Amino acid sequence: MNRIRNNLAGAMVLGIPLVWILLFMLLPYGILATYSFWVKSYPTFKPAFQFGNYAILFTDPQYLQVLWRTLKISALVSATSLLLAYPFAYWLVFRCRSQALRTWLYLAVIAPLWVSYLLRAYIWKTILGTEGILNSFLIWAGITDTPSDIFLYNQFAMVLTLTYIFIPFMVMPIYSAMERIPRNLTEASADLGMNPWQTFARITVPLSMPGIAAGFTLTFCLSFGDFIAPFLVGGPDGNLIASVIQTQFGSALNWPLGSALSIVMLVIVLSIVSLSDGMERRGAVGV
Repeated sequence: MNRIRNNLAGAMVLGIPLVWILLFMLLPYGILATYSFWVKSYPTFKPAFQFGNYAILFTDPQYLQVLWRTLKISALVSATSLLLAYPFAYWLVFRCRSQALRTWLYLAVIAPLWVSYLLRAYIWKTILGTEGILNSFLIWAGITDTPSDIFLYNQFAMVLTLTYIFIPFMVMPIYSAMERIPRNLTEASADLGMNPWQTFARITVPLSMPGIAAGFTLTFCLSFGDFIAPFLVGGPDGNLIASVIQTQFGSALNWPLGSALSIVMLVIVLSIVSLSDGMERRGAVGV
């Protein structure tokens, strides 16, 4: 009797998450995949089984350009975040002697996550705008006589804004990975005659690779699917794949093409996640 009761309890505990995943993840993905094979029939669309929507995505230059731009922006955001986050996390873990200072600096990095995403994006629009803080400073300093519009509505503004928004997701996994590196390894490397740069290259970087992979994946995937920040600061160059999907499901009323775009986007993200997971597993095995 107790065994049956335990099995029922286990089924209920496991069943609720499974039902949730089925109803709110797998089922919507299935519907999306089904729509991607339908055809648009003005003013709506009708069921069919054809690959015309996917053919459009890979033959129409405008969609290829948007896809390439999105991949490029996401890669730049991830690379910039890594270049900023890695030295910061390294200093916190290995060089910061004050535990209180380390805690406060770490909290300062993740504190923006508690602030509205829209507000964080608007901050950089305010800073980079023609009447923003940066232009006001340049005029005050006498560097320029009139406000410049080169800081806003371009790919530089998008990379800067998205890096600011998503850099906490790069810092956290790298910091966590570095904290798990045994200190006796770095001490042993010094005893064996390695200089600090050799210790960094042969011990610190390889052992922190799972954190780098996780941070790069999070930052890349979040940037890849973002459309609010590019809309606010991107201008003509802010048309990324998520914006095109939103347009297809909205004003264009072309759900089949929007679904095909979503499936392509999902495949790319899952490929990145799978690649990252493989790197993390190899890193864990190496440790």
